[in-house]
Amino acid sequence: MTSLLIRRTFASLITVWMVFTISFVIIRAAPGGPFDANRDPPADVKRAIEARYQLDAPLWSQYLDQLGGWLQLDPGPSLRQPDHDVASILGAGFPISLLLGSLALIIGTTVGVLLGILAALRPGSGFDHLVVITASIGLALPLYVIAGLLVLAVSFGLGWLPPAGWQTIPSLILPVLCLSLVPAAQAARLVRSGLIEMSTEEFARTARAKGISPFSVLFFHCLRPALIPLVATLAPTAAALLTGSLVVEQIFAIPGVGMHFIQGALNRDYPLVLGAVLLYTVLLQLLSLLADLLTWMLDPRLREPLQ
Repeated sequence: MTSLLIRRTFASLITVWMVFTISFVIIRAAPGGPFDANRDPPADVKRAIEARYQLDAPLWSQYLDQLGGWLQLDPGPSLRQPDHDVASILGAGFPISLLLGSLALIIGTTVGVLLGILAALRPGSGFDHLVVITASIGLALPLYVIAGLLVLAVSFGLGWLPPAGWQTIPSLILPVLCLSLVPAAQAARLVRSGLIEMSTEEFARTARAKGISPFSVLFFHCLRPALIPLVATLAPTAAALLTGSLVVEQIFAIPGVGMHFIQGALNRDYPLVLGAVLLYTVLLQLLSLLADLLTWMLDPRLREPLQ
């Protein structure tokens, strides 16, 4: 167990550094700059601004400066919001994204697991086909299509819920519903297929031969091993939800990490974009480690080699 934590921690540190380096190169290679186009100030003012933020320094010097700042957890100020540093901007947006993502992950996973169990009770039935088709549609449709249809139908058509915002409970319903569709669809498909596969194993056949009801066999005997694929795939989904969906936050005007990332990319705010990418990467590594630990707990076959 200890060796697993050490290996994963070392691999995570290498991954974060590589993501930082690649993201830095890609961001700086993108055409344009934070003070170009319609925001272009006079030449002497632009030179003074670039000198203030060290944008006139060699690229390798900027890289080392940014790397040192992140190692000290001090990424510096935002280029487009000079009165605010990157840490405070992301710190203000992360709780909002965390609230939306947590609600969507809990609701979506719970609903998906329940649908997967009910579909696996009678494989091949009409309800089973309905769950499979609905889950496939939920995974195939882009979020901006689903969000747009919900806003048109529920907000503008029926007038039941506000089309944007996040301060009130009714304004959270539509974005949480949109974000919960993907984990619900993933959970339904994985749990259904896992339960159907586990129900053919010898221990499940023995339990049924003893007179145990099909639901009890699935829930008490087959569900635990069937959850292993779901746990393994939830880490990237959870990281994306908890750091903010770019599309959903933009459509519903929610000031989370996703909206700050979009605004930073449009404004060529290099530190802000890099901060959002690193936040997602670090959270992904932590959740992946948690998923490995949960998988280790759910699957006894993995415990012996790790001891």
